Amino acid sequence: MGEQQKVALVTGANKGIGRGVAEQLAALGMTVLVGGRDPRRAEEAAAAVGGHAITLDVTDAAGVRRAARQIEDRFGRLDVLVNNAGITGSGQVDPADARDQIPSTVDLDMVRAVFETNVFGVIAVTNAVLPLLRRSPAPRIVNVSSHAASLTLTSDPDGPFAALLPSAAYSPSKTALCALTVQYANELRKDGVLVNAVAPGFVDTDSNNHTGFLTVAQGAAVVVRLATLGPDGPTAGFFAEDGPVPW
Repeated sequence: MGEQQKVALVTGANKGIGRGVAEQLAALGMTVLVGGRDPRRAEEAAAAVGGHAITLDVTDAAGVRRAARQIEDRFGRLDVLVNNAGITGSGQVDPADARDQIPSTVDLDMVRAVFETNVFGVIAVTNAVLPLLRRSPAPRIVNVSSHAASLTLTSDPDGPFAALLPSAAYSPSKTALCALTVQYANELRKDGVLVNAVAPGFVDTDSNNHTGFLTVAQGAAVVVRLATLGPDGPTAGFFAEDGPVPW
């Protein structure tokens, strides 16, 4: 099966890293489904990258099931799922200023909202499209995580995260996403589904108020690499551009 025949769904793809991933997958010849909560923005992004828009709010269970049916009706299967949709909980703010993430004073409703998108939304979308992925000869799932998910890195008092404010919502949600990645990989290993988590790096996006130093294209590149793994590629891993990220 040629690359030009593969079908990929990218959630949260109307802007930022998701849009960069959609653009690069389309450039490889894939049919790319640009998922977004806002239909108009999804349409605009799809037109820009040469893909197809699909309205998809990962926290809307009925909407997720509807999107899966639409993919089945139009394309019959799915080869690549990139679970990119995510929120910080703090809005458009420099992570160094996200005081609302501090564990001892955090708003539980904010934590719930972050997990609803970053963790539960991934389960909802993955389970909804899994029957379509099983129809692919080489199914790939990539969960977009963060270096902040690494307990090894964030617990190091001399490490790069020591100077940042503690996070009770975003970072733990991404840690949970990595744990979830391993569990899906273990379940689906026998079926040839490769499931990995990726840390794109500190990319210049709305979510960090454009304080990141990597371009969207740079951040998207490692996601695309994991989405296009060959049959001998890894599964149950956590990777950045420079290789494995410690758990």
